[in-house]
Amino acid sequence: MTTKQVLVPIAHGSEEIETTCITDTLTRFGAKVTTASVNPNGELLCTMSRGIQVQADQVIEDAATRDWDLIVLPGGVAGAEALRDCAPLIELLRKQKSSNKLFGAICAAPAIALATHGLIEEGAAATCYPAPHFQETIPNYSKERVVVTGNMITSQGPGTSIQFALTLGEQLFGKEKRDEIAKQMLVD
Repeated sequence: MTTKQVLVPIAHGSEEIETTCITDTLTRFGAKVTTASVNPNGELLCTMSRGIQVQADQVIEDAATRDWDLIVLPGGVAGAEALRDCAPLIELLRKQKSSNKLFGAICAAPAIALATHGLIEEGAAATCYPAPHFQETIPNYSKERVVVTGNMITSQGPGTSIQFALTLGEQLFGKEKRDEIAKQMLVD
C-alpha cells in the first residue's frame, strides 16, 4: 500500500489548533503530511493566529510540483486570506477538484479561500465558521460540524478540529481505521 500524501498549506495567521489537529491526526492514520508555507519570499516560519510559531516543511512552489491524495486548508482569517491569494495553491486546488481527489477546509478557509475561487460546487453543502458574513458566501450552508460533499470536506472551527481530522482520515483510510484512531485518541 502506498503512503497517502497530504498537503497542509499554512501562512502567517493560520489557526494553530486546526493546523495541529489536522497534521497530528492524519500522521496517526499513517499519512505523510507535508506543511507548505505560502508566505512571501520563501519564508518557512509562520507566526500563527495566536502567536505560536510553526516551521513549514517546504514552500508552496515546491508542493505545487507534486500530486496529493488530500489538500486541506486550516482557518484563521489572515491565514485563509493568504491561502486565497496564493496562485500556486489555488491552481493545485483546482487540479485536485477536477481530478476528483480529496480537498478540505475548516473555519474561515471554506468561505475565504474555497468560495472565493468557485471551488464549492453550486448547490453543494458545505460549512464554515458560523459567522453571518462567512455563511452568506456559501449558498448551501450547513449547520453540521463537519460536512462531506463528494470529494470536499469542510468544518467549522477549532472545537471541531479533531472530528474534522478524523473525517479526513476516514475519507483516506476508511471507517475501520477512523474508529481505531478515535479510540486511541480517546474521542467518542
